Order: sequence, then C-alpha cells, then structure tokens
Amino acid sequence: MNQSFQRRDVLRVAAAGAAVLCGAARAQSWPTKPVTMIVPFPAGGGTDAFARPLSGQFTKVAGQTLVIDNRGGAGGTLGASIAAKAPADGYTLFMGAVHHAIAPSVYPKLDYDIEKDFVPLMLLANVPQVVVINPKRVQANTIQEFIALVKRNPGKFNYGSAGSGTSHHLAGELFKIQTGTFITHIPYRGAGPALSDLISGNVDLMFDGLGSSAQHIKSGRIKALMVAGTKRNPAFPDVPCAAEVGLPDYTVTTWYGLWAPKNTPADAQARAIDDMKKALATDELKTIWAQNGSEIPTLTMAAYGSFVSSEIKRWATVVKASGTKLE
Repeated sequence: MNQSFQRRDVLRVAAAGAAVLCGAARAQSWPTKPVTMIVPFPAGGGTDAFARPLSGQFTKVAGQTLVIDNRGGAGGTLGASIAAKAPADGYTLFMGAVHHAIAPSVYPKLDYDIEKDFVPLMLLANVPQVVVINPKRVQANTIQEFIALVKRNPGKFNYGSAGSGTSHHLAGELFKIQTGTFITHIPYRGAGPALSDLISGNVDLMFDGLGSSAQHIKSGRIKALMVAGTKRNPAFPDVPCAAEVGLPDYTVTTWYGLWAPKNTPADAQARAIDDMKKALATDELKTIWAQNGSEIPTLTMAAYGSFVSSEIKRWATVVKASGTKLE
C-alpha cells in the first residue's frame, strides 16, 4: 500500500513538474526572433518620440530586437493598412495613434477597420496637444494675443499638421470653430516634417502633441502658447491650459497605442503586453514619458478597445462640425 501511494505521489510530482516546464516553455516561445513594429508616420514625429525609446527597452526585456518600420502617408492610414494585412503570427505589431480613431469619419474608403482587423493590446502614452508658434513669424506672447492677431488678419496665418484627418488637423479645425478664426491648413506626411518646417519658419504654427514639441519648446526654437485641456501639464507648468484662457471645451490629446493584426496568437498577445508593461516600468521610460508630458497609461485589451471606440465616436462629432472629408 505504501509503495502504491509513493508511486502515485511520484507520478503526481512528476506531472506537476512537467506542467511547470511546459508552461515555462510556452512562456518563452515568443519572441524567438526580431519583432517588427509598424509606425505609420515618418521618423522624427510624436510617435517616434515614444516608439524609439520603447523599442530599446522592449529589446532588453524580451531578449529580441523590436524593429521600427516607419510607413508614413495618408494621415497614418497607409501604415495601418499595411499592418492590417501583415501575417498574424505575432511578429508584426502596430503602433497607431488618435489619428486612427479619427480616420473612419474622414476617409470613406479605408481598406481596413481599426476595430475589426486588429486586436487592441494597450495604450502606450497619452499627451495633451499644445499650440506652438514660430516666434519669428508670429508676434504673440499669449494665446489671447494670438487669437486677436488672427482675427485681425483672417487667412494670413497657416498651420502645419501631420496630415489631413490627423489629430493635428482636427485640433486646428476645433480651435477655429471655438475661437471664430480662420487659419489655413497645410498637411504634411507626418508631424516630423511639419515640425521641421515650423522650426525653419515655413509655417506659422502647429497644434502638436507635446511628445514631439517638448524638446523644441525647451530649446526656444518654438513657443508654446497653450496646452489643451483643463489643467496645466507638469512638464511645462508655465504654459496655461485652455480652460484658463476661456476655452473650457478645448480638450485634445494625442494618444499612442499598440495593436496586433487580427488572429494573432493569444500567447503572443499576452507576452507582448507583459513585456511592454515591463519596459514602461523602467526608470528610463518613466523619465522620457514625463519629459514628453505623458503619464504611464494602464489600459489594456478590452478596456483599451472600449477607449478606442469612445474616441471614434467623439471625433466623428468634431469631423461633422468641421465639414472635413477626404477621399
């Protein structure tokens, strides 16, 4: 009898050990090779300001390189289309942005559906928009002075954006609606090229995310007049918020999130989220996120998907009010 119990105990322990080893093997099965993250804008923009450092820390955590593949064009929809058609094997991820919640209302002929063709993994960063000017081209020290200047000179000033239908574009249209002003829109293939032209003086202003503008505000190349929303940003405590200057409903954030193509294996999804969380928890990324005006978000999977759905509905209202429509 004792021998029978001993034999049974040994088998039970062996089975448990095998399960642990099997589970460990599954946990280590992804990634076994470099992972590509499609970034749908050119290098140098707000998306890159978060994607590049995230790539470095993810590589350390996961033990495999996270390769950034910049695919700019069509307000970020070109890169999204490419990502939607990528093999769903866990080795292609997509770092989209608020622009992809705007696109369904602006582009009537998209060949992908951000809610149906992707798996929402997690929110990566969330930063307020900021109104920034080239101080050599725009003679205004405050947002009130700027609004008065634009009203005296309708159509004289222009603003650059990351492309038609992006949050930069719609933030400008929302600003025009709420202030009763007219500013000419100049679309670019990404925030990076638009920001370069702002700094060089080829455009007057931008409604940009703090992620891409922060370093240039600090250097004095461009001047921040206002951050969108109801509170000042800790990274720029001297810049007033919209609510303070009489624009309580001007709330615009540029958020960045991570998706995987539909049907990506569940274990790869879970491991990607886990490794991204570990990367975001490093002191290096906490510092960079804070400098770029963002906290570390916590939304993942279903909660992140619900957030995206709510953003699609919210921006559809703004698009309708502005009359923006693209082919």
